[in-house]
Amino acid sequence: MLNTYLTIVLAPLIGSIVVGLAGNRLGRTLSHSITILGVTISTVLSLYVFNHHVLNEGEIFNQNIYTWIQIGGLNISFGFLVDNLTSVMLVVVSFVSLMVHIYTIGYMHEDEGYTKFFSYISLFTFAMFTLVMSNNFMQLFFGWEAVGLVSYLLIGFWHHKESAIEANLKAFIVNRVGDFGFLLGIALVLMFFGTLDYAETFSQKDQIIGLTLFGDFSAITVICLLLFVGAMGKSAQVPLHVWLPGSMEGPTPISALIHAATMVTAGIFMVSRMSPLFELSDVALTVVMVIGAITALFMGLLGIVQNDIKKVVAYSTLSQLGYMTVALGVSAYSVAIFHLMTHAFFKALLFLAAGSVIVALHHEQDIRKMGGLRKKMPITYITSLLGTLALIGFPGFAGFYSKDMIIEAVHYSELPFSGWVYFAVVLGVFITAFYSMRLLFLVFHGESRVDKHTEEHLHETAPSITVPLILLAIPSVVIGYFTIDPMLFGGWLDNGIYIDTSHESVAKLKHHFHSAFSLISHSVMTLPFWMMIGGIATAWLFSLYRTEWADVIQRRFKRINYVLVSLYGFDRFNEIIFVRGALKLGNLLWKISDMAIIDQLLVNGSARFARFVGSFIRPVQTGYVYHYAFFMIISLMLVLGWVLVASDYSFYS
Repeated sequence: MLNTYLTIVLAPLIGSIVVGLAGNRLGRTLSHSITILGVTISTVLSLYVFNHHVLNEGEIFNQNIYTWIQIGGLNISFGFLVDNLTSVMLVVVSFVSLMVHIYTIGYMHEDEGYTKFFSYISLFTFAMFTLVMSNNFMQLFFGWEAVGLVSYLLIGFWHHKESAIEANLKAFIVNRVGDFGFLLGIALVLMFFGTLDYAETFSQKDQIIGLTLFGDFSAITVICLLLFVGAMGKSAQVPLHVWLPGSMEGPTPISALIHAATMVTAGIFMVSRMSPLFELSDVALTVVMVIGAITALFMGLLGIVQNDIKKVVAYSTLSQLGYMTVALGVSAYSVAIFHLMTHAFFKALLFLAAGSVIVALHHEQDIRKMGGLRKKMPITYITSLLGTLALIGFPGFAGFYSKDMIIEAVHYSELPFSGWVYFAVVLGVFITAFYSMRLLFLVFHGESRVDKHTEEHLHETAPSITVPLILLAIPSVVIGYFTIDPMLFGGWLDNGIYIDTSHESVAKLKHHFHSAFSLISHSVMTLPFWMMIGGIATAWLFSLYRTEWADVIQRRFKRINYVLVSLYGFDRFNEIIFVRGALKLGNLLWKISDMAIIDQLLVNGSARFARFVGSFIRPVQTGYVYHYAFFMIISLMLVLGWVLVASDYSFYS
């Protein structure tokens, strides 16, 4: 199996290198064929690995391939850990990546950087494979940073746009903040466990119970919180969420890849992988749960006031990542991965459908300038409808099962603040339904607001765009129904996740679960269902029935609207405190260190001191020989006198 795992990882890398170095000579068709072939190989082999490990209950593969770094007794190796959790992630990442690769053929066909873009997205896939298959913290960090680096390149791919450069810098810097905390957490793991290998670390987890840092702080709590800081950066949790909406400046295919299956899911996967450590600290789990709830609720509210088609979907991603994080906090790791999987399919579908609309409208992204597109773009409309129903949790669709399981897991949790968190995630159902259906209604329903010239040439997009939409729509509908039982209660993820017996949310879910069909039949009696119906009705009311009411509400509640439009002031705060603060601090240090200490004291001060000393010595340099002879005699007498005194006239003895 080792050769299989190596091929999964290396196939996209080889394609990326070949196209990156020789893409211009190979041409567009051959370039995209090479990268798509590499990802296709990885996808097929990922399905084979899934069948071997999950369906046929194959043994866990944990093997080091070679020693990467050796420092004293510390060996850091490059190796693979492939269990059921890894197998699920491989299928999700590879399939979504393959759809994005195919979609890119149509979306980027007029772009000058066509071959370079294919090289980048293939490299992105390699980085994510490295991350999910790692068996130690250092390799995890390598994949972690590689994903961040390639995202920087892709978000700023259209580097002729100043907004794209600002967006990729913001993403890079904000993620460095999270990664700094992540690296500190890894350092503490090494300090307390003496190893960076997952298996060795988890086998010693009980030894850290009771140990403290900085006085009375629990060591395991500090480690878990620092690791979670890294997850907050990658998975865009408040307050490190600010980079994600800006990443919409990149081409739509990478928006789908980042927001559906790769970068933003890295944090969710990492915390799930670290479940043996997180289960030792209720404080850390509570923090994770609360941060997730804040993100799910308040980022969802921002989706209501967005008018850029991609940014509506982006804030939806933020909110859904909050739901996954809440599931992690209540120890429902399998539920979090379940929602990660369903979300990957329907969110990739929604992003790519948004891209289809953008291409058809010649890169217009303002939903207020759309409308009535369902007649001209039936495939995009139907797939968007299916993806939207999955997102809002309509009964029977993929998102219905995963989101409802998160809400019920919170309901059964006994952690502090779980009551408030339950309120937040239930209210989030209404908000999600409202902004999602508002988007669907404004883009595809009602009267057309498209300019006449564009509307005359409006038609469905190319098959390279619509085929991936259809293929993603299928799992967006059915994947939840067929996988909820085995993934949550049938043991699919048991060998990759650990849950302490004191945390009973999943156990209670299992006790109350009967079948996937029973969830559908009983859904009309649940609060989330009616919150969803309320959101749909409200969106219809303001978007189609009484469109003028939206303007009235905005004027009536202009302060609340200002808070939402200003994104709660996070960007403003960062601008004033960190950006301007860093500039002012830099100017202050420049004046003190560079100007005062280095220039004035050391450089100019040395010159002034030399001039000052010279002012006393200069009169002696007269140029007359007899003056120099006189000073020589006087100096000789002084030297002889000092010798006589120092020797105490011993030469007379």
